[in-house]
Amino acid sequence: MTVRDLGTEHTPVERTELVEHQDLSTSQLSALGKLFDSEYRVTHGAWNPDRPYGYSPAHVHVMLSIGRIVIAHVGFQRRTISAGGHEIVVAGTGGVLVHSDWRGSGVGRRVMARAQQAMRNDARVDFGYLGCREAVVPFYESTGWRRIRALERHISIADGSDATEPFGAPILIYDASDSRWPPGDVDLRGTPW
Repeated sequence: MTVRDLGTEHTPVERTELVEHQDLSTSQLSALGKLFDSEYRVTHGAWNPDRPYGYSPAHVHVMLSIGRIVIAHVGFQRRTISAGGHEIVVAGTGGVLVHSDWRGSGVGRRVMARAQQAMRNDARVDFGYLGCREAVVPFYESTGWRRIRALERHISIADGSDATEPFGAPILIYDASDSRWPPGDVDLRGTPW
C-alpha cells in the first residue's frame, strides 16, 4: 500500500487509537471491517465485530492507522478465567492483524506495545492471554509475551461444546500486573479469542 493508495499527496501521519468496543464510530467499524475482510473474507466470510469468525469479541480495540486506513489491530476482552484453581482476570487477546502490505515494517510491534500499555494501565487486568499458531510464537515472545504449558478448556467456536487444547499447544501470557501465574489447567469459561 503506497501513499498514493491512501488517497493523499502528503505523507500521512501514523495514529494509534484505543477505543472501547461500544464507542467505535461507524467509520472505525468500517475501517476495521476492511482490514479483516482483506485477510479473511474469502476463507471465513465477512467480519462481524460482535462475533468475529466465531471467536469472542473484543472489549477494547487498539488500531494503528495511516491516514484514514486501519493497517493494524489488536483487540482484547476482559474476562475472569480459572488457572490452577485460582480466578484470574485476563485481557484475552485476539484479532491481532497487520495488513499484508505493512508486515515487517514494525507496525505490529507498535500496535502490540500500545495494547500492552492498556493492559498494564487497567487495574482489573492481571495478565494478557492468547492462543496462537506455532509459527507466530516468536513474534509474541519478541514483544514480551511468554509461553506457558497448560491444558486449556474452553467453549468450541464451531459448535458450542466443551473443548480442550492439548498440553503444550501455544498459549502465551503477558504480565500486566505483579501477580504470579499459577501452574495448572486453564478454563477460559467461554470461547477463545
